[in-house]
Amino acid sequence: MTKDRASRGETRSSGRFHGRVEGEPHICTTEGCTEPGEFRAPPEQLRRAADGPPQWRWFCLEHIRSFNQQYNFFRGMDAEEIEAAQRPYAGWERETRAFSANAATGTPPPRWADFTDPLDAIGARFRARMEAERPRADGKPLSVEDRKALGTLGLSADADRKSLRTRYTELVRRYHPDHNGGDRGHEHALQDVLAAYAHLRKAPAFA
Repeated sequence: MTKDRASRGETRSSGRFHGRVEGEPHICTTEGCTEPGEFRAPPEQLRRAADGPPQWRWFCLEHIRSFNQQYNFFRGMDAEEIEAAQRPYAGWERETRAFSANAATGTPPPRWADFTDPLDAIGARFRARMEAERPRADGKPLSVEDRKALGTLGLSADADRKSLRTRYTELVRRYHPDHNGGDRGHEHALQDVLAAYAHLRKAPAFA
């Protein structure tokens, strides 16, 4: 670390300045400067590089600050290039099939049979959704709140009043502090059970 850097209170290990690149020995590219080049900047023709990695310019802290203050992304662009770079959808010119203008007349979407689901993730989720929306066999209505309360208690849509009471008793014994040596760690679950049971007791399906 040079004397000048030490006078500014900078240390290499502090990590204070975001953007410092450690482990790559470079000298500041500013003419006449011999400070370590720890900060990289894009080359003048970065946007026009045909291929290969960019040839970064390396600066010390003082000169990277000067570079950042003077940097102009649009420098060297003509009016059309500047307009293209400023478009909010720049880089999204290629249409995806789902939103393309010829989606209706293009290639058909893949068939369901073309998908593989070795872990049954899609099928299990579909069945769970169908079960959650399945009507009761006795035709009694179930509201969204009813179904949510049934889920809290772990009951199916066809549960009757007896099974509701049995499940409620089971869960209260499981979560109540008196049955857990005074442990109050399940209070939130117990409150959910009490609220769900109180709701379902008054629901038309359990009248």
